[in-house]
Amino acid sequence: MKVIVTGGAGFIGSYLVNKLVNTYDVTIVDDLSHGEKKRINRKADFVQSDLLHDSHDYLEGADAIFHLAANPDVRIGAYDTNIHVEQNILVTHRLLDAMRHHGVENIIFTSSSTVYGERTSPLKESDHCFPISTYGASKLACEALISSFCHTFRMKGWIFRLANIVGPHLTHGVIFDFIDKLKDNPSTLEILGDGKQEKSYLHVSDCIDAMVHGFVHSNNALNVFNIGSQDSITVDEIAQIVSKTMDIHPRFSYTGGDRGWLGDVPKFRLDITKIKSLGWSPKYGSRDAVEKTAKILARRL
Repeated sequence: MKVIVTGGAGFIGSYLVNKLVNTYDVTIVDDLSHGEKKRINRKADFVQSDLLHDSHDYLEGADAIFHLAANPDVRIGAYDTNIHVEQNILVTHRLLDAMRHHGVENIIFTSSSTVYGERTSPLKESDHCFPISTYGASKLACEALISSFCHTFRMKGWIFRLANIVGPHLTHGVIFDFIDKLKDNPSTLEILGDGKQEKSYLHVSDCIDAMVHGFVHSNNALNVFNIGSQDSITVDEIAQIVSKTMDIHPRFSYTGGDRGWLGDVPKFRLDITKIKSLGWSPKYGSRDAVEKTAKILARRL
């Protein structure tokens, strides 16, 4: 079976490729705007390509597309409203249309918990979605495009709504930012918001296992799953974990308000009953995932 992984040199994508190459013939497609060459698995073929502007000839003969390529920066949408439209929505539409022309019938898409917006937790796949960020809106738009193509052109889709995914190769997010800030100034740590924001964090190894498990064990025209841990952790707790890991005792300074930035969802947790019913459960909780990530990043940054 030949599979394509868009964004396969990125954080989650590189881990996914490392797992898929043990079973499938894998081609990585990445423009390296967010991914890195050093993460490219040598067992996979690699095509450096701009999904929005270049040809999609590499789709010929493919059986499935794992579509992870996207602009992952939620915060940038408050300053540039075009980024997520172009790099998420338009890219996904062009890829789907190319799949249709090349006869590729299966797409596996990494969506986000941000599609739900500011809703009461825990959130189920059947809950209505009202995103409050352009990033969340772009992911929901991509889901709608995938659904329409699956039902119009007899394709099959797998949509995974991810919690905050963390792990060794993390390049952004609260853990990365805290360590980076404390390297520069170990005496004071600026925390966006009030520190009481509380969310679900999942280790990347659990995320990859869940995605592959969901793909293998479900086969509807459209399959939608939440993927996250079964608990949550506050920003203050993450700050304490990072400080302890680095063996320092900074003063915490808060920017104020109940959220870190425009479009930030202060609290959420995903209901993962649906993916668990297929036989998958996370190995790590939110605290474990954060601690494991902080230990590795503190040594590398």
